[in-house]
Amino acid sequence: MGELKAVHTPSPQHREFRSLVKYRKTLDQRINKTKNTIRAWFVNHGIEIASGEKAWYTGREKINSFRKPLVDCDADELWKGELDIELTILDSLTEQLDGVVKKLEAIGKTDERIRRVQTIPGVGPRTAEILVACIDDPHRFDNGRQVSAYFGLVPRQYQSGETDRNGRITKRGNPLARTILVECAWASLRYNPWAKGVYERICGKQKTRKKKAAIALARKLAVIAWALLRDERDWDPAQMIAVTKSYDGKLPIDEAELAAMPKKECRHKRKRRLAKEAKASKEAKSSQTSAKKRSITTENRSTSSKQPSAATRSTRTQRPTKRTNQTRNRSPRARKPVTPA
Repeated sequence: MGELKAVHTPSPQHREFRSLVKYRKTLDQRINKTKNTIRAWFVNHGIEIASGEKAWYTGREKINSFRKPLVDCDADELWKGELDIELTILDSLTEQLDGVVKKLEAIGKTDERIRRVQTIPGVGPRTAEILVACIDDPHRFDNGRQVSAYFGLVPRQYQSGETDRNGRITKRGNPLARTILVECAWASLRYNPWAKGVYERICGKQKTRKKKAAIALARKLAVIAWALLRDERDWDPAQMIAVTKSYDGKLPIDEAELAAMPKKECRHKRKRRLAKEAKASKEAKSSQTSAKKRSITTENRSTSSKQPSAATRSTRTQRPTKRTNQTRNRSPRARKPVTPA
């Protein structure tokens, strides 16, 4: 009779993919917990180690120098045995996480939906995987408002009689997708001029509205990803300009700047391009320095090979010669005659 609304049921393959995406984050959280435990032991014993990720790469030798099998530990160094166990767990979890990431990247290469979502500037492979895993069939949503409500990025509404208030966001749906969308919104400010324009328009240069602007941008990114999956099209600034003009909307940045936005590069292509640019600039600088050295040497040779002019010759001849030691012809002094007393 059409009185009941059907609920979308994902396929078994998509459920497994969604479970693997979630499990990657679980492994990442376990690794962070293990690292924090190790740091706490060093802080309690007054031992300083490197901060940030340096401690687990260049500073790993210092951490390994304190590990010791628990069987060989004395009563006052049992923490070294615990450290040995935690480091073993950390290495194992890191290896397992690399295997999960490789499997996800292999799936992403064969899945056209993940590749299409990654064309949005600022959206990486992890964000694209989570969005595809959550949205699944884009045709089950009628409009962008339903997508925003599905991710819990819409304000909570309090309505009773004439009272109508909007509160904080509902935070319904998948918390992992909502978290990574907000992180993606902050990261897209560096790579996407359109996202930066949306953020600045909503923020209005007010410190109290920065987080609200980031959440609003995250909602827009989710809606854009759903629209790309629904229309089976890649990110295209011209399409965004046409859609905005269709309802007399205002673009967050200049139309010419948005139309001139280059296509997104993957991190490997960006690294290669930056390396080539750095190499070209280095070669240009070296060629400039070598050209300067050649010009200086040619100038020195030309000045040394020049003949002195007539004026310089005359001045040289008029210069006084050095004084030579000449013998003085002095007459001997006449002696007074000595008279006898």
